[in-house]
Amino acid sequence: MGCIVMKFGGTSVGTTEKILNVAKRILDEKKRGHEVVVVVSAMGKTTDELLSLANEITHEPSKREMDMLLSTGEQITISLLSLAIMQLGGEAISYTGWQAGILTESVHRNARIIDIDRTKVERQLKEGKVVIVAGFQGVDQYGEITTLGRGGSDTTAVALASALSAERCDIYTDVDGIYTSDPRSVKTARKLSEIAYDEMLELAHLGAGVLHPRSVEFAKNYDVPLVVRSSMSAEEGTMIKEEVQMENNLIVRGVAFESDIVRITVTYEVPFNGSLAKIFTTLANHHIDVDIIVQSIMDGITPSVSFSIKKEDFAETIRILNSEKEVLGYTDADFEVGLSKVSIVGSGMVSNPGVAARMFDRLRQEGIPIKMVSTSEIKVSVVVPQSEMLQAANALHDEYGLSPEDAEVSL
Repeated sequence: MGCIVMKFGGTSVGTTEKILNVAKRILDEKKRGHEVVVVVSAMGKTTDELLSLANEITHEPSKREMDMLLSTGEQITISLLSLAIMQLGGEAISYTGWQAGILTESVHRNARIIDIDRTKVERQLKEGKVVIVAGFQGVDQYGEITTLGRGGSDTTAVALASALSAERCDIYTDVDGIYTSDPRSVKTARKLSEIAYDEMLELAHLGAGVLHPRSVEFAKNYDVPLVVRSSMSAEEGTMIKEEVQMENNLIVRGVAFESDIVRITVTYEVPFNGSLAKIFTTLANHHIDVDIIVQSIMDGITPSVSFSIKKEDFAETIRILNSEKEVLGYTDADFEVGLSKVSIVGSGMVSNPGVAARMFDRLRQEGIPIKMVSTSEIKVSVVVPQSEMLQAANALHDEYGLSPEDAEVSL
């Protein structure tokens, strides 16, 4: 049998007892004849605790020093898990991201993986050891420690699976698969047996926190079989693959939502004359992710462009706009906080007209105002007040018949 990659999230390794249970599960796979590589996140709330410590010192920490700090969380987990496997009679070795040969671009806090030198990992696998790799981290060409952004351990796992030509990559979490929405907030959400890469990628980008978007990109680009399953039970999870069997009449397959969205509106006294390109190029150069963009140019109305960003990028965005105001050539910049994004996703939307109209009408019936709209072939997103985010998500989940009573999951 070949190699498999197993990834365990922070909740799955939150205590030493859970780490021992994970070790048993890993050794079970080893006994089945697999070579096993394991990727782990920091224990429980360790990353949040490290962030809190930094915030006690400064509210504008150096990104490089934050990478130094945050990368220590996963190192604790890999060593403890390696010790647990040894205690149970297995052989294991732990590697940090850079020891495992993970090379990234030179960007702190949100780096992308460029290449993986698999030499050390493959050598240890041939010696019969379980190789445990710290997720979320790597090293750039200058030897600087980098991190991949929140949820980057998923990306590490899939990238390693691709580099090692693994049979599959299993993502173990505190949920037993991918649901039609977050079951903690949408009680009628149900588990899907399978979902397409493109649908999962949209859901991940739109706020579904089960998988990191880059991990899905890797899986799709390199055709890595990806399974999301529970670390607490042996239940079958959700298979993510290129093509899935369409469920009868299931046009929309999921509802995602994301809080803490900020809308920035930039106005001009004269038409843009290239300034529109300048503003988004400038933001991109500072690694600010812009989501929904709405441009308005009409006779008798001041030209403007509105765009949405995440709250965490708000202060940096305002700083950039203020410092580059003369170069960008805009008149004024305003903002609105307290917003959220709610989205519907489904491959069936391509060939079924009127899906967006149903969405807008249902939100109208619920009395929920729509601030911005964005569409693609397989998704429609709306920005709504954050206070009405969950009401909108539950209403849309009902509107498209996603509860267990409405449709049965196809296998």
